[in-house]
Amino acid sequence: MNKTIVTLACALIAPLGFAQTGTTTTKQTATGTQPTTATETTTTYTAGTVSTYTPGKTIVVQSNLGPASFVLGTTTRIVDGAGHVVTAALTPGQRVRVYYTGTGNTRAVERVIVGD
Repeated sequence: MNKTIVTLACALIAPLGFAQTGTTTTKQTATGTQPTTATETTTTYTAGTVSTYTPGKTIVVQSNLGPASFVLGTTTRIVDGAGHVVTAALTPGQRVRVYYTGTGNTRAVERVIVGD
């Protein structure tokens, strides 16, 4: 019985004594297809009155949360409540609703709706 246990123990330990140590290198390669990612953008608006307006550049809107400054891009549309393009410059005190995406300094204005 003891001889069987010793033989079995030697049989299990022997491969460890003859084991080789080495390094295995794994290389990950990129394929032609990349996984698609979906991004979701949320449009937010600020409503208030115009404090200052520089056509094609900036608009500052005074809301109940305080003043908010926006940079107007080349794709920004300024329209009235019916959706018609407003060609006249905005004046201080006019009611507006500024629709934008992003937060902080990365806000992109999509459209400005001028109220009555």
